[in-house]
Amino acid sequence: MADLRDEPLVLGIETSCDETGVGIVRGTTLLADAVASSVDEHARFGGVVPEVASRAHLEAMVPTIRRALKEAGVSAKDLDGVAVTAGPGLAGALLVGVSAAKAYAYALGKPLYGVNHLASHICVDQLEHGPLPEPTMALLVSGGHSSLLLSSDITSDVRPMGATIDDAAGEAFDKIARVLNLGFPGGPVIDRYAKEGDPNAISFPRGLTGPRDPAYDFSFSGLKTAVARWIEARRAAGEEVPVRDVAASFQEAVVDVLTRKAVRACKDEGVDHLMIGGGVAANSRLRALAQERCEKAGIRLRVPRPKLCTDNGAMVAALGAEMVARGRAASAWDLSADSSLPVTEPHVPDPEAAQRHGHAHAHSHDHVHELSKENLYS
Repeated sequence: MADLRDEPLVLGIETSCDETGVGIVRGTTLLADAVASSVDEHARFGGVVPEVASRAHLEAMVPTIRRALKEAGVSAKDLDGVAVTAGPGLAGALLVGVSAAKAYAYALGKPLYGVNHLASHICVDQLEHGPLPEPTMALLVSGGHSSLLLSSDITSDVRPMGATIDDAAGEAFDKIARVLNLGFPGGPVIDRYAKEGDPNAISFPRGLTGPRDPAYDFSFSGLKTAVARWIEARRAAGEEVPVRDVAASFQEAVVDVLTRKAVRACKDEGVDHLMIGGGVAANSRLRALAQERCEKAGIRLRVPRPKLCTDNGAMVAALGAEMVARGRAASAWDLSADSSLPVTEPHVPDPEAAQRHGHAHAHSHDHVHELSKENLYS
């Protein structure tokens, strides 16, 4: 059995939205998961304000990294690499994390790995349930994403099966919570109210579930509108809105579609397991219905504990450690934040190093900002 100390020790930084996450991982073992959230600062606006998030990341970055190193009981000089979310996400927020990662990696003389936020959400399950099966079918659901992904190698091959064509599931939760005057963020509070409601009380639509609709794509805009109109009609008639029943019925419509399509994708692709990640994966009803349907279909369900489902640095460190373990090319010092980084690019390698490793294609997307090694560290 290999000595744990022989496995790569990697620090991961996540700043794609409103949480400053710093994780430290040795191989597939989680040593530290420090998070500083700015959600309270956004609550009064009813959603995430990019500039507020960026400033919060700046203030929280160094203290959060120090906290993670202390929690892990390691020194920064012991690291084998520094990983950071390069995209997708909010451009300004990403830039804070990328700049910090460059500074630490350069100062320490360690390799830098710019990784994909969505691929990281998949890889984090290794910290909970061990190495990912290959291929892995993953359902990722959050405030910004609702995707079905198939990966044969989390460090180099992630194929989109389907995605939302409008609102993401988490975004729909936030909007309906706002209509119900339940506050922000909407996911946890709707989950809480739904536990006391009847999921069959109101028949809300299931988007893109017709015979001619795309098999694996999602749409929650129509559902969101239907729920909002139902609520408005009750209020206009002077009737009380049954908040708990609305929350339960809305939630059921969302998780019904998510789990139905995910199980179908597993069957169609011959994959006997399903991984669910992203912030909405913390939803208790989604977990329960997914377990029920997976058991019925003979599919093994893998869902990380709720804290690892929401944005965190541990997931970035996990993917970074996998990059180191598999000998993937590190990123160049002019790594940029890419707010629309496609999931087909699990990481952003140095083009020259990638060619030396036999990877012909280099990252070619428009970048929101570029910083050279010279002007960043001179």
